[in-house]
Amino acid sequence: MVIKQLIKRTSGWLYLNSAVGRSQLQGAGVILMLHRVLASDHTANLPHRNELCVGPKAFEHLLIWLRRHFDCVPLMDILQPGTLRSDRPKVALTFDDGWRDNAVNAFALLQKHQVPASIFLSTDFIGSRQRFWWESLGETLWESHGEQARRHLIECLYKRGHPVPVLMDDLDENRRSVTLLHYLQSLKSLDARELSRLTDECPQESMPQALDWQQVRALESSGLVRFGPHGASHAILTSLDDQRLDEELSRSRDALLNGCNRPLPVYCYPNGDHDARVRRQVAAHDFPFALGTGTGIYRGNSDPLALPRFGVSQRTARNPELLSWRIFRGGQP
Repeated sequence: MVIKQLIKRTSGWLYLNSAVGRSQLQGAGVILMLHRVLASDHTANLPHRNELCVGPKAFEHLLIWLRRHFDCVPLMDILQPGTLRSDRPKVALTFDDGWRDNAVNAFALLQKHQVPASIFLSTDFIGSRQRFWWESLGETLWESHGEQARRHLIECLYKRGHPVPVLMDDLDENRRSVTLLHYLQSLKSLDARELSRLTDECPQESMPQALDWQQVRALESSGLVRFGPHGASHAILTSLDDQRLDEELSRSRDALLNGCNRPLPVYCYPNGDHDARVRRQVAAHDFPFALGTGTGIYRGNSDPLALPRFGVSQRTARNPELLSWRIFRGGQP
C-alpha cells in the first residue's frame, strides 16, 4: 500500500510538472468538492470523518499547493470563461451542505490565501437547528456525546431493524472508525423520515450544525464566496415523485433568492444523485448548470447539468499529489 501511494504521488507530481500534463490541462477547469473544515486535523483523520472533513492544517496545505499549480478562480469563471486566457489550468472550490464550520474555520484561510469558493446550501438547515443525520448519528455512535447517549441510540437502531455491528465496540480506534463509516453508508438508503426520527434520538448540540443567514450574507459581502442550492431538505432527488421534486427545487431556489444578493445559477445534487427526469426539472427551474459527483475535467463540452468534480478528503488535502494523480486519471480520453 505504501509503495502504491508513493507511485501515485510521484506520477501526480510528474503530470503537473511535465509538458504533456501542462498541455492536457491548458484551458481546462478542475472543480473540487469539499464539505467541512474542522477545528483539528486529528479529529479529521479518522476514517468515518476523513471523506467529508479536512483539518485546518491540511486545508491550508491544499490551498498553498493549489495556488502553486493552478489559477484559483470562482466557479463561474470555469463555467462561463471570459476573454482573458491563461496558460495555467483553473481550479474552483465548492463546499456542499452549508456547514457552520465553513464560516468558522474555512473562511479565514480562504481569505488569507485569497482563494474564492462556492458554498451550496441545504436551505432548510440554514438558520435552524435542524441537523444532518450523518453527523448526529455518527458522532453519537462514536460516543462524542457520552456513553449513555450512545447506548440509547444503539437500542433505538436495534428496535427499528438497524442493528449496529459488533465491531463498533472494537478496542482499535481505526477499525472501529472504519466500521462506523461502512455502517453510516448502509443507512443512506433509508427513507428521509426514518433518518429524521433516528436523528431526533440523538442529543441536541450546543451550536447549530449549519450556517445561519447572517453568516451567509457576511461571507457573500466579502466578495470571495457565492452561494447556490443543494436541495432544501437534502432529500435524494431521484427518490422523489414529481410533486415533491418540484417542491424541493422551488423551495431551495426561493430561499437563495430571498437570502442572497447574487445566488449562483448552479444547482448541486444532494449526494450527487440525478437522472434525466431530475435534470429536466432542474433546467425548468432556471438552472443552466448543475454539479454531480462524477469525476473528470471540465472542458466546456460535457453536459452542463452533470458537471464533474473531484472530492477532497483529509488524506488528499494532506497529500495533494494524490489529487493530481486523480486529475490525471480523470483527464484521460
